[in-house]
Amino acid sequence: MHWEVGRRRIPGMRTIVVLTGAGISAESGIQTFRGANGLWEGHRVEDVATPEAFARDPAMVHEFYNQRRRHLLSGIEPNKAHGALADLEEGFEGNVVVVTQNIDDLHERSGSHWVIHMHGELLQSRCTSCGRIAEVRTDLSVESVCDECGRQASLRPNIVWFGEVPYHMAEIQRYLGLAELFLSVGTSGRV
Repeated sequence: MHWEVGRRRIPGMRTIVVLTGAGISAESGIQTFRGANGLWEGHRVEDVATPEAFARDPAMVHEFYNQRRRHLLSGIEPNKAHGALADLEEGFEGNVVVVTQNIDDLHERSGSHWVIHMHGELLQSRCTSCGRIAEVRTDLSVESVCDECGRQASLRPNIVWFGEVPYHMAEIQRYLGLAELFLSVGTSGRV
């Protein structure tokens, strides 16, 4: 059996799967969604994290994620926990797959190569018309235009919202079935 890892293929080697959640990025300064001063304290999930919210008030939803994106790009850096997982991948004689619930890019910036974003990525947009996923490092709005199909008001954050199916579930299941070791870091497991 073979897997894509970065740009190289590794035949059926020992596998570690690491599930990470908001807690791993909290020390870097990324607000968690739950808990004291969490992102959900100031916002109802129904208003900013559902397809219905986006249909009802796309400007508000865009602003919520624009704030998150600006914060991520304002100097936030990976912390020692991100680095430890990158070091594990580098030193392990096998596969280390990081499955993250996080929408930030701190695992990649710390040096992890095999990261599966099950809840999407904050630094990406997805066109609701043609499906194109593109990198985005600026604010999105209802005036934003898709570079692929040219439609205005069709871009949304490439985030899995409540009521939507997380990304890559079949792939994640496959790796979990092959894993010799499973680690859970920084997640309550409540999502």
